[in-house]
Amino acid sequence: MAPRVGPDGDENRDEHALCTGSVVTVSSVNEVIDELHPWRWSSYATLADVLPAIDDAFTGQLSPAVPVPASKDVVLLLIDGLGDTLLSAHAEVAPTLTSLRSTIIRAGFPATTASSITSLMSGATCGSHGVIGYSFRTDREATRAPNRQLLNALRWTLDRSDGRSALDTYVPEQIQPVTGLLPEMAGRGVDVTYVMPGLYRGSGFSRAAFRADGTYRSAQNPAEILAEVRETLSTPTSGNRFVYAYWPDLDAAGHLFGPGSAQWVKTLGVVDRLVADLASALPRETTLVVTGDHGMIQAEKRFDLDTTDEMLKGVEAVAGEMRVREVYTRPGARDDVQTFWTDALGDDAHVVAREQVLDEEWFGIEVTDVVAERIGDLVAVARGSTILTRSLTDPEIEVNMAGHHGAWSAAEQLVPVLMAQG
Repeated sequence: MAPRVGPDGDENRDEHALCTGSVVTVSSVNEVIDELHPWRWSSYATLADVLPAIDDAFTGQLSPAVPVPASKDVVLLLIDGLGDTLLSAHAEVAPTLTSLRSTIIRAGFPATTASSITSLMSGATCGSHGVIGYSFRTDREATRAPNRQLLNALRWTLDRSDGRSALDTYVPEQIQPVTGLLPEMAGRGVDVTYVMPGLYRGSGFSRAAFRADGTYRSAQNPAEILAEVRETLSTPTSGNRFVYAYWPDLDAAGHLFGPGSAQWVKTLGVVDRLVADLASALPRETTLVVTGDHGMIQAEKRFDLDTTDEMLKGVEAVAGEMRVREVYTRPGARDDVQTFWTDALGDDAHVVAREQVLDEEWFGIEVTDVVAERIGDLVAVARGSTILTRSLTDPEIEVNMAGHHGAWSAAEQLVPVLMAQG
């Protein structure tokens, strides 16, 4: 997620600091960036497998994909930006997280918050739920018809994260039509509670991703998360209980200062203490499951799509984010654009046509016709530590961010699953 809440939990933190302050150099996470090519993806379960595993745990079954033990209640804590590569590189700062690691899964493609949370909460991959990235074209005519633009799914805005609200243009429940598993669980009597910052309540993205009715408890920082989860678990209930909690600040620290920076490491320590406190507060027959929505890499090379000669020739629109770009081309221009982008980017990115993307199942085994139309005519996946910027188009804070995610690298794709039992 692009940062909105700072490392100290302050919603009003100074976002301008990114543009004026110094960036701390990342540690070992960028020393070897291992590409996790699509042919390797089937070796891993994904975030879409987590909720089905929790549902199995409620019935006493053990999922082979994500082995959640039999439980009466489950707390699922999502730490935005908690990647397994970064956790392994800083294990000494996070002894609790390290000791509770159960398995490693893949976020899914692209490794970005909007797609990952929707997959997590629906139990479906992007090819089914349709939230294929940070931003995308909703259909073939979306960038051609008057008053219809790209959708930034995370902010639910038009074109840019700071653009106009998209609620009147794109109804969340229509863009993401998969109600998913959680409403089914609630219909069977599972009590659902959400513990999240209050600003997310009722947002366009929340409407798209969180389809089950439930109790909403606002929590802005670790102390409030701990208090709200404890209070929820202490309330008697006759059936099973599912608590979803979310904290965004590790991701924010990585974007602003770099993954592995002093600020990021400090925030990881806060996460470790939160998980330790939650684990010690679990009642009997309660399981805590902790995971991340993506990892992160440090940007060390910037390729500016807006200022490179003829880079946008034949291009109708560019969506996505700086590690994964959806490229929508003008009629008849795709092959020429692919050749130009491939030559211009060289070893800095894979530039792949939609047909190959579908054949290699980047967005899942099943991709609906509606979702296939949202995928770019070309998809450009940055390699190494390169990011594909748009200095004249994207908000300045995003262009200048230190940490990024979305692409194929193990540092971005792999996330840990941690478990503790009461």
